[in-house]
Amino acid sequence: MNHRSPVPRSRRSRAALAVLAVAGLLATATACGDTGELRGAGATPTANGPVRLWPSLPPASTPAFDIDEVKHEAVKGVAVPGDDVHRVDPVAVVRAEIAAHPKDYRGAKAQYRETAARMADCGAGGERSRCPVLTPYYRDLTGDGHDELTLGFRQLPGPLTAVRVYTVEKHRLVLVMSWDDAVSAVELAGRSLIIRSPSDVAGYDYRLQWTWDPDQKTMLLTHDEMLRTGGPSRVPSRAPSRAPSPGASGSASAGASGSASAGASGAR
Repeated sequence: MNHRSPVPRSRRSRAALAVLAVAGLLATATACGDTGELRGAGATPTANGPVRLWPSLPPASTPAFDIDEVKHEAVKGVAVPGDDVHRVDPVAVVRAEIAAHPKDYRGAKAQYRETAARMADCGAGGERSRCPVLTPYYRDLTGDGHDELTLGFRQLPGPLTAVRVYTVEKHRLVLVMSWDDAVSAVELAGRSLIIRSPSDVAGYDYRLQWTWDPDQKTMLLTHDEMLRTGGPSRVPSRAPSRAPSPGASGSASAGASGSASAGASGAR
């Protein structure tokens, strides 16, 4: 039986190097005549606590707008073999959404008519490069030890990309996050999914983050902010692992320690 140290070797090595580095810095400081006395960092700004405005204004009890950001819907007509989301056909999932919203996809004047037309290229014998369904990713976002499915597909002919997250409940595929946007990047981080989109303010991007909420049993929009871009887009430090998934070619698997990133051009 192998007995492993509770501290990983890499962590112990880093700790040893850190000790040596500190010792070297102390030796250098001593050689330069530094006595080690405390030095002032200068004046600091006065801390100001929050001030409540209009305290007599009665608090609102209902939202002013319904942006339909909370999703928890069973997907009809899509099987989950063995309750394993990896065995769900991503193309079948998109076809089910198209069937559920015919006004958006069917007909010459439908907003996403080209998406429906190109679905034929997702099957055998089709031109795969024209298929609007993007590479699926898998990660445990709920913390129950089972992966969820993160799926994206282009909303054509416009610039939007649909981003969806599905989990499995009681042998059914359930939609727990849905958002359509002009997407610059998508990432998985911990229990969260992050979407970055261009804004109409020069030099700034929108950053939206959804995080799994165990009480609502869905992904909630927990952060909505504008960030200054200031430079080139950040590149993930490590690419997610990729592996074929039954039901669609070019699928991928992202483990709990990986991240998913996808790019798509467009404007909000």
